[in-house]
Amino acid sequence: MEEDRLGVPPAMGDRSQRSSVSSTGPRTQDVLVYLTDDTVVRLTVDNLPSIAAYELHRIILDTLCLPEYALEVFALWLVSPFLEVQLKPKHQPCKVWRQWQDLLFRFTNCSRDEIFEDEPSLQFRRNIFFSKRKEAQIQDEGVLRLLYKEAKYNILEGRYPCDLDDCEALGALVCRVNLGPYNPDEHTAVFLKERLGSFLPSHLCRRGHKFLAALWKRGSQPPADEQGLLRAYRLLPEEGACEERLALRKLYLAYLQKCHELPYYGCAFFSGEIDKPAQGLLLRSGRKAVIVAISLEGVYIIDSKEKHILLGLRFQELSWDHTFPDEEEHILWLEFDGENEGTPVNKLLKVYSKQAELMSGLIEYCIELNAATEGTGPDPASHPSSSEPHKPPSGKLPPRLQRQNSVLCSRIQHLSTIDYVEEGKEIKRVKPRRTTSFFGRQLSNAPTSYSAVRTTENMEQG
Repeated sequence: MEEDRLGVPPAMGDRSQRSSVSSTGPRTQDVLVYLTDDTVVRLTVDNLPSIAAYELHRIILDTLCLPEYALEVFALWLVSPFLEVQLKPKHQPCKVWRQWQDLLFRFTNCSRDEIFEDEPSLQFRRNIFFSKRKEAQIQDEGVLRLLYKEAKYNILEGRYPCDLDDCEALGALVCRVNLGPYNPDEHTAVFLKERLGSFLPSHLCRRGHKFLAALWKRGSQPPADEQGLLRAYRLLPEEGACEERLALRKLYLAYLQKCHELPYYGCAFFSGEIDKPAQGLLLRSGRKAVIVAISLEGVYIIDSKEKHILLGLRFQELSWDHTFPDEEEHILWLEFDGENEGTPVNKLLKVYSKQAELMSGLIEYCIELNAATEGTGPDPASHPSSSEPHKPPSGKLPPRLQRQNSVLCSRIQHLSTIDYVEEGKEIKRVKPRRTTSFFGRQLSNAPTSYSAVRTTENMEQG
């Protein structure tokens, strides 16, 4: 099985509770570094309290026998159920670990008990600033295996929302990696049903009577079953007498190439809430929990419960700001073009989150980074924004973007936005927080095609 081929000594494969460092001598200490599949890499290092992330990073590379360029591919993270932080090379992991309670208080809504009880783990993950274009050129099996495991984790946990048929295609590749070539005598529907959660996202593996599918909430993805997975597994092509190690590398590549089609692949994830549109006779509203995914390409608002995109914007399509009025909540404001009953308008979306400051800083850094690397040419692996699909030279849309119910399609109708035209002229019966566009954070030296919607003389005001 594929798990047996992880290039680490046996002692590193032991599952362990995530714990703090332990002392092994006067100056040396043990530190546990976790991979995304919870495999533990146990390191013994000198002067751990003062060691920098890049030094620890290099020790991990040597231990896992990874090539030099993996320094750019991966990064060290401090991760807990409440907060995920990618460390800069100069950061001292122990110092940040000691400040963890302060970070939770500042950037989360944790209770006092949760803050005192939470303990982050040190994880070895993909660097969010590593482009898909560069990743597509990787051929080293060890690097591909780690990237595959992380992508698989994000698919199974629902962090990368995926259409059902794509989930089955990806699940079939996982079957081939874990179980070997399809064997009709062994790999039956009953066999896969007992292990469905190992191959498909948990939110799609709904167990129960078939009649429940007819009652499934409209607009949600239907539950998956073992038949679709079995069919995709059976149809996977085999390479004949190809060496199994070479076959695994091709499977890793196939899985990652499929994931590269997802616009939020490689994103950093933040938690937040948005306003729900008013519904019912009493126009009741509330808030919806969302995940804010930010990558080198743009910002994506994902419904935490339904696991689909509510809004996807490339950086060229948005302006943003972060505000924290006195005694009010942190808000990330996103401004983008839209329409209201046929009228072009600017739309404002409010994302409530104590992590809004982190989101705003990451957006700014990504735009600066893209501007600095603009001379290297466009990223061929990048995916068009789901809000405004890009047409290839042939003029035909890719098959994925023709799916009207795809999880990758923006659902503007599910958003409660403030709509206005230039100079704050409202066209909806809601007063904007500010009367003019205040988004000055879009960097002047960054390539952008975004411009505010201008009012016309004959535009009717609502």
